Amino acid sequence: MLSFEQKLSIMESFPELSRKDVSLGRVNYQYEESLYDKKNVAFHLHPNGNGFVYAGQLAGYETDDKGFVNIRDFDEAALRALVTESIRSLSVREPEPALPSRKRAASARGGKANATVWHGAGKQTLTLKHEDDLWYVYAGANLEMVLETYEEAEQYLHEEGFFLV
Repeated sequence: MLSFEQKLSIMESFPELSRKDVSLGRVNYQYEESLYDKKNVAFHLHPNGNGFVYAGQLAGYETDDKGFVNIRDFDEAALRALVTESIRSLSVREPEPALPSRKRAASARGGKANATVWHGAGKQTLTLKHEDDLWYVYAGANLEMVLETYEEAEQYLHEEGFFLV
């Protein structure tokens, strides 16, 4: 296990990260150039050896519900590799899935937003709109659900008995 000082030294070797001291002697390292709301690459590095690195968009890591990996037992090579991958994942936008062109609509805000109308039993409809990097499900003018990915939205709609026609 790396010491607290060794972990700090590794984090300091990444010039794109900025150190933020937080409570109880813990330290965060943020990537200010992140293309996402998520900026913490390293979270709550603690003098007792515990700490977390963001891997929410990476495959092959066991993460908590916020996308962080516990790095308590990582060696230097593994920690450097994870931090490098984490920064890269926050530097690149994933391409969004294309929606069927026959279902595109303009948003009420005057900008362009992708929208699809999903049909359920009894002539019920829900509208799925992609805005501000989130997927919004509307029942008429009422917001029904907000989801992070198209796949989650599609799964939710299917589970609720709605399908694209």
